Amino acid sequence: MRLNKLLQRAGVASRRKADLLIMKGAVRINGQPVTEPWHPVDPERDRVEVEGREVHLNPKKHYFKFHKPRGVVSTLADPHAERTLSEYLPSGLRLFPAGRLDKDSEGLIILTDDGDLAFRLTHPRFQVKKRYRVEVGRPITPRDLARLKAGLLLDDGPFQPACVRKVDARAVELTLHEGRKREIRRAFLSLGYRVERLVRLSIGPIELGRLRPGELVPLSEAELGTLRRSTLQA
Repeated sequence: MRLNKLLQRAGVASRRKADLLIMKGAVRINGQPVTEPWHPVDPERDRVEVEGREVHLNPKKHYFKFHKPRGVVSTLADPHAERTLSEYLPSGLRLFPAGRLDKDSEGLIILTDDGDLAFRLTHPRFQVKKRYRVEVGRPITPRDLARLKAGLLLDDGPFQPACVRKVDARAVELTLHEGRKREIRRAFLSLGYRVERLVRLSIGPIELGRLRPGELVPLSEAELGTLRRSTLQA
């Protein structure tokens, strides 16, 4: 990597100002002054200083969308689980899930090594919407559909979907701003329904789409941009 590009990516200065800093002798590599902006540098091996202060290049972050299959535990290691997320992750990356789905649920999970974005996606303060398809064992009555829309009181607090849409006699789509442990299943159980299938369809603007169970795909630049913007409202 060129020295001026490293300074720009590290947030020290614009490319033009980085050139000026280098040419005036303000930059050292491994203790030696360098005055050529195009001088090669290895950010993982070389020590770079600007006016006596060491420069650290933030490592590249990685962002993936993953269709968690049913039966997989949303953790990287669990001695009691037969299947975990770790069997689907690419080697060489230290990814972790931004939020979880219970073992019996399936659908979209964001996997990343960006702790700040993961925090924003999971903390209720940022109001990132998650949409789910819920299929139950018997037809949902109009009265119970109205109760879902109005909100329910569970043992650990209110269950208040942002949106409830009936899909067919035994299925609805719910949109939530937060996700407590098994709260969708507990909400339906309180109404006398057993959830037979639960699929997370979206997280903010990111859609599960046609992603197959077990499939892991990098987020596009456009998807990442819209995802970041969705966490900036708080």
